[in-house]
Amino acid sequence: MNPYAKFLGIADPLAVIAATPDRLAALVNQTDADRAPGPGKWSPREIVCHLADCEVVFAYRLRQAAAQPHHTIQPFDQDEWAKVYSGYSAPDALNVFSAIRGWNLAFLKAVPPETFAKMLNHPERGDMTFQTVVETMAGHDLNHLQQMVALAAKAV
Repeated sequence: MNPYAKFLGIADPLAVIAATPDRLAALVNQTDADRAPGPGKWSPREIVCHLADCEVVFAYRLRQAAAQPHHTIQPFDQDEWAKVYSGYSAPDALNVFSAIRGWNLAFLKAVPPETFAKMLNHPERGDMTFQTVVETMAGHDLNHLQQMVALAAKAV
């Protein structure tokens, strides 16, 4: 159900998603934002743009899942969305990501505890709980943070 579970392990997903904006900002400053690691691979700027886009998606998914019974998530094609990333800057993408992440964290702290057990459906992954969406956010963060760490190491 959660393709990013291997990145999360036993870590607290809320702690991970709370820490990501600062970790990401530090890593962006350690990289050449436009240097892709190879053909078909995203540059640090493109990774941050992707994370900003995903945060918009997660904002909608979380709220719809909390508000509706057995909500069905709408998947999106990340490669299609990425076609316009050349028009975005890393600092702007980081600002969008950080602002929406803060809003999402406030939302997650405000929902009643029973919301985390609500069921929803992802057409490609099947039924899952609201908690699984939160864990997916965290694992997704960790996956891309690992990529950024590797890119920062190459920039030195």
